[in-house]
Amino acid sequence: MDQLKQTTTQPRPYNGHKDIERFSLRERLVHWTVAVSFVYLMLSGLALYFPRLYWIASLLGGGTTIRVWHPYVGAVFFITFTIMFYPWKRCMLLYPEDWEWLRNIWSYITHRGKTLPEIGRFDPGQKIFFWLMASAGVLLFVSGIPLWFPEKFSWNVRLVSIFTHEVASTAAIAGIITHIYMGTIGVPGSLSAMTRGKVTQEWAKTHHARWYRRLKEKGII
Repeated sequence: MDQLKQTTTQPRPYNGHKDIERFSLRERLVHWTVAVSFVYLMLSGLALYFPRLYWIASLLGGGTTIRVWHPYVGAVFFITFTIMFYPWKRCMLLYPEDWEWLRNIWSYITHRGKTLPEIGRFDPGQKIFFWLMASAGVLLFVSGIPLWFPEKFSWNVRLVSIFTHEVASTAAIAGIITHIYMGTIGVPGSLSAMTRGKVTQEWAKTHHARWYRRLKEKGII
């Protein structure tokens, strides 16, 4: 395991404290930069695409402002997601136990998780969301270039780009809504991981038992 992976997947010990470090400060800063930039892109994109939602533009500085800033913020989103992608990509691979977990996801939703396989640092839902956003991010960035510089591309290229941008943004918005729900109401206690960087041991045992067990085996907790 290389040094980069160690710094992003192994929490520091807390000398017997009840809370466990789940995400480092660096991981949280990158995550929130990605999140805030995506929310801006979502709101400004909806304002530009749907006439009935154009009132959102007034909340973001007006139509001219969001037309200028939308592609620049898109570049920020793509760059920061790339920074987040490389340290996490191996943690986000789906293994046989993940597919077994997904086949029995209703047990998790209804809080009957005793029949589910133990989960590592990230659950299968988080992994799927990660790959969804990675794929959508690439499509949005590539399709956004002809929309940013329309005079340099043919009408056919711009037409394909518009369609690709619409599909990718719809998938990404659906994914982020689900992600926000699961990180707040769906799985209580999850938000603390991305605000304070810590979770309780009980939360870790309940939702990420294999990750918790490995921390104990390594003497981190």
